[in-house]
Amino acid sequence: MSSQDLYDQIPSLDLADFTSGDPDRKAQFVQDLGQAFNQIGFVAIRNHGLTDELTKRLYESAQTFFSAPDEIKKKYERQDLNGQRGYVGKGKETAKGFKVADLKEFYHIGQPEPEGTMPANVLPDEYPEFSEATLDAYITLENTGKQLLRAIALYLDLPETYFDDKVKNGDSILRALHYFPLDPEKTPEGAVRAAAHGDINLITLLMGASADGLEVLRRDGKWIGITALPDQIVVNVGDMLDRLTNHKLKSTIHQVVNPPREKMNQSRYSIPFFMHPRADMDLTSLNSCIDEKHPKLYEDMTAGEFLNERLIELGLKKA
Repeated sequence: MSSQDLYDQIPSLDLADFTSGDPDRKAQFVQDLGQAFNQIGFVAIRNHGLTDELTKRLYESAQTFFSAPDEIKKKYERQDLNGQRGYVGKGKETAKGFKVADLKEFYHIGQPEPEGTMPANVLPDEYPEFSEATLDAYITLENTGKQLLRAIALYLDLPETYFDDKVKNGDSILRALHYFPLDPEKTPEGAVRAAAHGDINLITLLMGASADGLEVLRRDGKWIGITALPDQIVVNVGDMLDRLTNHKLKSTIHQVVNPPREKMNQSRYSIPFFMHPRADMDLTSLNSCIDEKHPKLYEDMTAGEFLNERLIELGLKKA
């Protein structure tokens, strides 16, 4: 696939090629994934493990939860956890470099069985279906993410299991998002559902949203819309993987734009899975990704230090 083709569409790959046991199919998947992440930063993946039944349960239960009165939702808002578990209300997150908060509310699910100092999940007692569906999806997408990271490791000429211990009981987050209906007369000037940003993590896995709105910034400066097909998830590079590879694998800027005026009264639901490593992972750029043509771009830091820096920038944590 040429660079221009990559600009015009998100390449679609089959994870079964990587897990098939066929060396040629596996090698081709590795190269196609690496090329896509090197050139545009996004790829669509089939055979990702999510069933139609689980996806349906997930979206229906999320819609039910977000339809609850604010006093119920706010019971699960934990300021002390800096938005990393439980409910995060409207107007709480502002994209880096922006002054107006995003037009959204969301719920964060972390490791089902946290270890050490990692916080436990904050689950809504009134909505057991939401808790069950989000935890099931978390486990499924974490396993898919591990396979994709193995392919990425091979593309970078690292041992296939390079990321395994780094993401085991990592800080990954499943985020159930509600972009609530908008009143065009009352929406703050410049406010959008999700302002232009790069994700913090290693990779993001995103199942199809309930409505259009996601856009990706091409390298020629043009925004293109992306909608995952029913049998696919969209996977993109996050800032941590960008740092680790010295921008060889590119964290692509994306946004969720406001709908046209006639659709502003409609909600939009989206459920990304943010694949994070453990806090102690060293994000120092790999020597193999640094040379005269590609000088080192980033200062050395751990994943935990980088996450802390970004949470402060997003307004979820005080400095």
